[in-house]
Amino acid sequence: MRNKEDIKNLMNELQTGSHKEIRFDEEAIFAAYEEKNTNHQSLSIKILSIFGGLLACITFLAFMFATNMFESETGMVITGLICITGSSLVSRLSRKTIMDTLSVTFFITGFALLAFGLSKDENSIYISFSILALCTIFFVQSYILSFISILIINGCIVTFAISNDLNTLLHIIIAIQALFITFLFLQEAKIITANKIFSKLYDPIRTGMMFSFIFTLATLGINLIRNIDISFNWIPSAIIVLTILYVVSLLFKKLEITNTPNKVIIYISTVSMLLPTLLTPTIAGAILILLLSFFVNYKTGFVLAIIALIYFIGKFYYDLHFTLLTKSIILFVSGVIFLAIYFFTHKKLTENEKI
Repeated sequence: MRNKEDIKNLMNELQTGSHKEIRFDEEAIFAAYEEKNTNHQSLSIKILSIFGGLLACITFLAFMFATNMFESETGMVITGLICITGSSLVSRLSRKTIMDTLSVTFFITGFALLAFGLSKDENSIYISFSILALCTIFFVQSYILSFISILIINGCIVTFAISNDLNTLLHIIIAIQALFITFLFLQEAKIITANKIFSKLYDPIRTGMMFSFIFTLATLGINLIRNIDISFNWIPSAIIVLTILYVVSLLFKKLEITNTPNKVIIYISTVSMLLPTLLTPTIAGAILILLLSFFVNYKTGFVLAIIALIYFIGKFYYDLHFTLLTKSIILFVSGVIFLAIYFFTHKKLTENEKI
């Protein structure tokens, strides 16, 4: 809603179009709108706050390292817990941008100190970080801290799988993340209306899970973890492809595509395009986020998915053990398929606009 007049007009339309009498608590609705409008911060401001806090954290840790303050492990753990608790309280009590930056600084610093203090037992770090991040999400309910906490939880799970050579677990994580993100995107209305807490946490959790999913996919191509058996990559890839086909079926309804032959052609084209990447779930994962963002009109996810897709396609092309001619043919065929899908959807959307 752009202003109060839009809200008022919408309520009038609902009252006029309903056969039953509908009553609205206008004062509560306008109060909630004013609060959201006053405390609203764009995603760019939130990202800048996170990077500002990260830089401040690095500077503070460098100062502590230069002054030999890392000698006491117990002291670092206690200081880390104090920083995390303090940042959580600051973020809960104040919603101003400067306070958000301050809370992010202490939050990241606290986890960094806690990591240094528990460095002797890596598994304890993953467990402690996950518990603290989970508590932050539900007790603080701050956008930025909840977003960072989601990244921490997913990062701990992925790092735990890699450090303990649990290759199968990494494949399971990717599959679960894909299904969970799909659930978040497609069930948005039910989630945000189910509970007041869920409505506050939905946006940071969805954004955090989307970033975490892309980061997890990107880890498959890092040279440091080349010992991962790629022969099992088809498992998460197959789940992602099936999820994509399900989202495509929902897009049929949204685009009003009812012609069965057209549906079959799109299904076959989708599978044909993703089949060569069966051992690399990165491309399918990026396409899944792209389709989900398009379906719910989520611009941030759409742009992020395009960037990830370009990177993953480039990485896939670079890693192929084929000749340059073969690679060129693959790119040519993929381009033709994408153009065919574009012209088909563009034609369908143009027809709908004429109607």
